[in-house]
Amino acid sequence: MADGARYSRALILGASVVAIAAVSPESGFAQTVDQAAQSAKPAKPRQAKRKPAKPQADQQQASSSVWDARAQAIVGLQALDTITAAASKTEERAVDALAPVSVVTSAQIEGRQASTIGDLIYNVPGVWVQNRGDEPSTSINIRGLQDFGRVAVVVDGARQNYQRTGHFANGSFFLNPELVSGIDIVRGPTANIYGSGAIGGVASFRTKDIEDVVRAGERWGVDMKTVVGSNYGRALGSAFGGVHVNPNVDVFAGGTYSTQENYKDGTGYEVANTGNRLSSGIAKLTLRPADGHEVKLGTIFQEDLYTVGQPPRKAGDPNSTNANGTNNLGGTSIYKSDVKNYTTTLGWKYNQPDDQLFDWDSKIYWNRTENDQVKTAHTSTTPSAYCGGVPGNPVSGCIGSTRGYLLDTYGIDLHNTSRFVTGDWRHAVTYGLDAFQDQVSSRDTTGTSEITTPGGKRTVSGGFVQWKTNYTSMLEVISALRYDNYQLSSGSTSSSGDRLSPKITVALVPTAVVTPYVSYAEGYRAPSITETLITGSHTSASPFDAFFRCPSGTPGPGADSTFCFVSNPNLRPEVGKNKEIGFNLKKNDLFVAGDTLRGKINIFRNDVENFIDLVNYGAPLGGPGGPMPFYQYQNIAEARIQGFEAETMYDANLWFFGLSGTYQNGKNVQTGFGLSSIPPQKITTTAGVRLLDRTLILSMMWTSAIANTDIPTNYLPATSYDLVNLYLQYQPTRDLTLNFSVENLLNQYYRPYALPAGSTTDTQNDVKWASAGAGLVVKGGLKYHFGGI
Repeated sequence: MADGARYSRALILGASVVAIAAVSPESGFAQTVDQAAQSAKPAKPRQAKRKPAKPQADQQQASSSVWDARAQAIVGLQALDTITAAASKTEERAVDALAPVSVVTSAQIEGRQASTIGDLIYNVPGVWVQNRGDEPSTSINIRGLQDFGRVAVVVDGARQNYQRTGHFANGSFFLNPELVSGIDIVRGPTANIYGSGAIGGVASFRTKDIEDVVRAGERWGVDMKTVVGSNYGRALGSAFGGVHVNPNVDVFAGGTYSTQENYKDGTGYEVANTGNRLSSGIAKLTLRPADGHEVKLGTIFQEDLYTVGQPPRKAGDPNSTNANGTNNLGGTSIYKSDVKNYTTTLGWKYNQPDDQLFDWDSKIYWNRTENDQVKTAHTSTTPSAYCGGVPGNPVSGCIGSTRGYLLDTYGIDLHNTSRFVTGDWRHAVTYGLDAFQDQVSSRDTTGTSEITTPGGKRTVSGGFVQWKTNYTSMLEVISALRYDNYQLSSGSTSSSGDRLSPKITVALVPTAVVTPYVSYAEGYRAPSITETLITGSHTSASPFDAFFRCPSGTPGPGADSTFCFVSNPNLRPEVGKNKEIGFNLKKNDLFVAGDTLRGKINIFRNDVENFIDLVNYGAPLGGPGGPMPFYQYQNIAEARIQGFEAETMYDANLWFFGLSGTYQNGKNVQTGFGLSSIPPQKITTTAGVRLLDRTLILSMMWTSAIANTDIPTNYLPATSYDLVNLYLQYQPTRDLTLNFSVENLLNQYYRPYALPAGSTTDTQNDVKWASAGAGLVVKGGLKYHFGGI
């Protein structure tokens, strides 16, 4: 009953806000929305061309109307009306895409004042993030799948494949939210043409560019921003600028710096090591050497300074009780960390409205994540002979020792679309290829990180062809076929594989309001280097130290370890087979002139064959009831994930109201147990009003979450909670923007994902403590724009 009440409260609060807006004076409505931009006609799948610079007089006239245009832009475009190419590599509005696509716009990002990437996407249906408070990286979960590339994360087209084995997700990325201009998310293997491995989905991030700072009618522009916040010190500063050197050359650059001290969770307990120092820089050069051609060189550098790991919890902490009721839990090793992330991309696009044969987009990229760590604390203060008198052990290393993880990803992605018409049929054929290579290395002067996160090389490549055809306005069919190949090697071990993966989508368009469609798509994910090659012991106190040693020859429990990882070079790739029914909703002038209704509803089932899971096995140490000594990544027969998603928004210009929600469940079909990666069920209510000629926007987002308890017995469920955030944005002048936000208004303790609970005698559970979100946070921000012609 309590969980069900959360849904009711979320709906009631949303309805209350709408009611307040509804009784506001009708004179506040402004019927200036461009109806043509929001008509039911699909956007032409073409890249918008940049026009030559206007004469100075025309520029000045355009500049005088910028303020009105910006005010209209705030309300004139719903997020689902945004143009995206994430699902099919042909440009279309998200609401028209025959796929479960969600978009986070630059306007939404500006209003959030996000501290993490998770702050930007927590309300997206079917999407969750796994964050540690003491780790500024992000791991994205889409439809219950995450880790090891099941969700393809790309930044400006560059894959982000970083992974290290530890008390965290197995696959994360570092991206400062202040750099982000827009986000496209595709759920499920529907976007199998996007690249290999994405059986869970695709999260595509676009970083800021010149159009984000140089307004229409300006030749140059600069945006400067600062944000400060509560719950211990929080501060951010950023500056971005760009200039149109001439009609064929653009230059853009900027940088950010932010600082955060340790925050308190919803119980008022300070979560150790949640402070950090984050800095980043970005630069882009755009050239147009000929009509229709655009060449863009971009580079991003980020440095994250933080400390990962948790000390022992103090007596009286309300969240330190483990499964056997013990308080004063032991901590874990703590490491001072310096992460540097580099991304460089070089792209070439070509598009001409009268050229039906060529419309291409090509890109090469390099991404490096370099994580250097120094151990500063051990699980105990007892001196170790192995470490020369300082605390430590042969597995996790010694205090003062260094370790590091390095991943270089080199990639290429290119495709072209050709269009033609036969009778009443319109055709678009898209074909291309993509490939990336991961080169992984790790080092640990006194521990075994190079064993648990093994080095090696993995090459993944593929090609695809997609045929998209429309018959008048009644039928649309998308069919595609993708070929994938992978090669994995490390020392004397190697593996390889390949596969063809089909896709078919059929949509009927009987009216302009509802577009129903059905889809079947397959995806293919190659095993990662870690899943295949991980080997060695895992540190933990054990009563069986004298009886066991890892088969690899590395120290077993005799060196303070309780189980061993075992490599599996015979792992088979995963194959996702997704069945989907979807409905796209769009209607203009529903109740009053100028209002809009947008929505996407999806029902899906993804059957993942040869699902790779971490399996615990072996004869129990010490007899029945004792811990089993081995962990190995193994293929299970099948995992099945199914559910329902909905995303809707009604916008009446003066006020807006939306609901989005997710219900899903997942099973290991072989054992019947639920999957630990299935996130809580959630519903998000969004509501707001626009006042003072829409220069003042007040909005609320209420996410009500019910934890998934159908998980393996050795996992601790997430918490159920209500997360209420309030946002205010005010533009007193066209160059000044003020933001104010209240996050976690109810100051609730929440931990949004399940985590390993450990054995009943295990007192180390730092993941639990570090996974709690921040309590009440109040933020205020100011952005000022400079520009000229």
